[in-house]
Parts: sequence; C-alpha cells; structure tokens
Amino acid sequence: MGTPVGAGGSRPHSQAVTRILGIETSCDETSASVVDGTADSAVIRSLVILSQDVHRIFGGVVPEIASRAHVTSIVPVVERALADAGIVAGEVDAVAVTHAPGLVGALLVGVSFGKALAHAIARPLVGVHHLEGHLFATSLEHPDAAPPFTALLVSGGHTILLDVEAWGRYRLLGRTRDDAAGEAFDKVAKLLGLPYPGGPHIERIAAGAADAGGLRFSRPMLRRDQRPGDADYYDVSFSGLKTAVLNEVRGRESLDDYSRGQIALAFQDALVETLVEKTARAVAAFGRERVVLGGGVACNGALGFAMRSRLAPGGATVYAPSVRLATDNAAMIARAGLYRFENGERAPLALNAYSSLPIPGLISA
Repeated sequence: MGTPVGAGGSRPHSQAVTRILGIETSCDETSASVVDGTADSAVIRSLVILSQDVHRIFGGVVPEIASRAHVTSIVPVVERALADAGIVAGEVDAVAVTHAPGLVGALLVGVSFGKALAHAIARPLVGVHHLEGHLFATSLEHPDAAPPFTALLVSGGHTILLDVEAWGRYRLLGRTRDDAAGEAFDKVAKLLGLPYPGGPHIERIAAGAADAGGLRFSRPMLRRDQRPGDADYYDVSFSGLKTAVLNEVRGRESLDDYSRGQIALAFQDALVETLVEKTARAVAAFGRERVVLGGGVACNGALGFAMRSRLAPGGATVYAPSVRLATDNAAMIARAGLYRFENGERAPLALNAYSSLPIPGLISA
C-alpha cells in the first residue's frame, strides 16, 4: 500500500507533541491508527479499520478464522495508516498495541507485529488494555469527556460500569454476571431469525414497531429494594432475559415481521432500561456530571436517547463516540497508549497476550 512499515526516518514534528502508532487485533477487526497529542489531549492523524465480514456466515466470530485473517491483513492495514498520516514508521515516537483482553490467537498477531516493528524502528513499545482504550475513545471526538465521569462499556464481549476518578484511576462498580449486552443482542437476533451481528438489526425492526403489543419482559437484577453495598446493586444479568425471549418465541404459532418487531422492541426496552438505571445509580452515588459510553452497543440509538432522557434533568451530560470509535479501533488504543507513554510506561519485548486481564489502575470501590 505504499509506505514500508520498516522505513526509518527522523521525527520532524514538534517534540511538544507525541506521535503514537496504535494497533488493534483483539477480535475480528484489524486496525491501525496514528494519533498525535499529549497525555491530556490528542488528534487522529489516520485510522484504518478492516472488519472480517467472513464471520457473518457462521453467526459469530470463529477464533481460528479471525487469527488467520489478522495475519493476512496486519501489514497492509498498518501501511495504509502510515500512508494516510503522510509518514513513515520511523517518524512515530512509540508503538502501542492491544495485548488484553480478547481472543488470544488474534491478540498475538497484533502483539507479535507490534513488537517486531518497535524493535525494527528502535522505538518504545506500549501494551494497552482494550477496555482502557474504550474509555479514551470518546475523548478523541469530545475533549470535554474527561475525568471524573461514570463510564458504561457495552459490547459483544464486555459489559462493565466504572467510576473514572482520573485517567489511570478506575473503580469497577458493576459487570455482567453472564452474557454481555452485545452478546444478548446477537443471541436474541438469532432467535428472531435476524443476521449477525444482531444489534443493528434488532434496533432497526424495534424502531419500526409501533409498540410492543403489551409485551413486557422483566428487568433483570433491577429491584427497587436494592441498596448501595448490595452485591447486585450495579451488576447486570441478561441470560434470564434471553430465556424469556426464547420462551416467547416458542409460545407463538408463527413469527411474522410484525411480531418480530414487537419482541425486539420489548427485549431492547428491558435491556436498555436496566443499563440506564444501573448507570443512574452510579452517577448519583459519586455525584458525576459526565457519563461516557463506549463499545459497540453504545451505537444503539435507543440506549443513547434513554440515557440522556434519564440523566439530563439531573444535570449530567452523556457522551458517546461515533460508530467508528465505538466499535473496536486502533485510534483508541493509540490514545490510551499515548497516556501510558507520557506517564513513563514501556513494555518489554517479552510482552504477551492475555484473554483476560484486569484493567490497569483499578482502585477499591
């Protein structure tokens, strides 16, 4: 694609600004990005995201196929990101790469490439936690989305609620006890005969339904008698909601477009209300005036509308990234890597990939 990734070069940009090459391969997107900035702010110079559409025919991500696709894509994707930024690899100050959590085989492609490139161009390597990347993503488009804030990260693999006291200081308040929000969308979509990934399709047919026809699913782990300190005060669970949808589908003689829309709307309402109320509890408990959404499910229009409707009257501003920064991307990895780099963090060439790893900077709740 034009720019040799191993090319050398000086760094003519201002030394007051740090330039980071980010690499993301945690699941089924191969992405690279060049970001310029400081520990406090940054701008995207380039962002390339290559999604692996092959998984659609399987109804979900196949790890082995994902890993092989990353191997094929990683070099041209990085070359394009460098070319779009108008630089060669030697003009970056560091290489930041996602090393956890995710599919280990997929992660290893990015980690191995990142280590080799950093060594080849004699630049530092920075390991980035994927979820910390999502925390930084919104700030690339909304500089006001800075700590302190309440964060809800919702994707196909994760659903967590955090209080962000400062960059690098995070309180884990709640998480899913079973299915992630995006996973629930995908599984319910399959029950309704909708394609993968399910979130956009459920949102589309739910929006087309005039109402849910009186159908209402229970709100999981959302009881009014819950109090701060209860084990389930901030946690969520969506396996029961998924089962309720399954029973509803099985209980119908037929499933036409009209009934699909009603079920999709009732399901989405239950999931969204649960996420909104759990987030509202965190906002009230910590007195935060900003709420940041992240992850692919943050693209859901019903979630964004409900979150703003619930929290705006109390004075809280809700920030959500655009689709390209809500889903997996390397710009957020470069941004988080920029913060870690500016704070003196460097990763050894022995950096490894992990399917599960706590977010760095967790403090006691």
